[in-house]
Amino acid sequence: MNQRQLFQQYLAPTSPEPMALPITRAEAEFLYDDQGRQYIDLIGGISVCNVGHRHPKVVAAINRQVNDYLHVMVYGELVQSPMVNYAALLAKHLPHSLSCTYFTNSGAEAVEGAMKLAKRATGRAGIIACHNSYHGSTQGAWSLIGSEEFRMNYRPLLPQIHHVAYNSREAIDAITEQTACIILETVQSEAGVIRPDLEWIQAVRQKCTETGTLLILDEIQVGFGRTGTLWGFEQFGIVPDVLLLGKALGGGMPMGAFIASKELMQTLSINPILGHMTTFGGHPVCCAAGMAAFEALLAEKLHHTVPEKAALFLEHLQHPAIKSIAHHGLMMAVKLESFEKVVATIKHLLELGVFTDWFLFAADCIRIVPPLNISEESIIAACHKIKQALT
Repeated sequence: MNQRQLFQQYLAPTSPEPMALPITRAEAEFLYDDQGRQYIDLIGGISVCNVGHRHPKVVAAINRQVNDYLHVMVYGELVQSPMVNYAALLAKHLPHSLSCTYFTNSGAEAVEGAMKLAKRATGRAGIIACHNSYHGSTQGAWSLIGSEEFRMNYRPLLPQIHHVAYNSREAIDAITEQTACIILETVQSEAGVIRPDLEWIQAVRQKCTETGTLLILDEIQVGFGRTGTLWGFEQFGIVPDVLLLGKALGGGMPMGAFIASKELMQTLSINPILGHMTTFGGHPVCCAAGMAAFEALLAEKLHHTVPEKAALFLEHLQHPAIKSIAHHGLMMAVKLESFEKVVATIKHLLELGVFTDWFLFAADCIRIVPPLNISEESIIAACHKIKQALT
């Protein structure tokens, strides 16, 4: 059997019709298939490859660490330089109250850890999430997902989770002294790039402070420069109690983290001890790769280039078939007339050498979240091919 047949035979499916594009190589903002065809990657692993595919500094860091050691012991027991150094670097570029990192294997696991932390630290059980939100596919994270269509066939899920509308007064009023936490995407991703109103998200922050509720911000997709600043929350004049990171955190390696104050994190270590555990969280190779990617992003100031590149996309994505473009930095939802039109366009784009995707809760939109170091030439070429596909 060829690779496509092996894929269909032996890998568990996530949908009836996967793209099944046979990738053999990736470099910078390009993917290559088994026929040697090049594709401009407008997805970047869905906000994973912010410094591009196989950044030289990331590859070098992986090779160095592989020559030293791989897994040696579960998270939190041994002093491992890649883990310690990366945590220190993150703390250096975050507010003082976000100085203590718990590394996990994925963004979804970071969500799970943060939910446990909120319950443990507050002694409360109520959790608020938003409609059309996405925080991962593990059982706890799935309980938060903002769509009953997704939740219904997996019930019973976690109790005492209340869903509210993003940017609504209802969300503020729902926060009480019985609420352990409210978990929000700083920018709603799968809903089609929905930004929070400034006054609303600041009011949420204030209500959390008044009630002793933890504000958890999910920046798994928007972190590491995606919106034009290192962290999305910087643009709204607030600081969360817990920050969730993933995707770009590992520089292409599997990694997540939840970050809070030392005081909050301390609660997971007692009554009982080992109240939260992970075998591979903070894997030394992942930490080495992630730290190298973050250092590259900072050195090349890639987040500073985001506004100009976003403007270039908007300038060249002018077409009668495009109804609107929701955007925040290099995170865009290009709205078409229907899901069917989106699917047809995505398939046509593959023929034209452009790789893109759609959104869970905005199925009439094409997703654009390219590597932050995508060249201007690739942006213009991709926009031209999108318009060609639409025509």
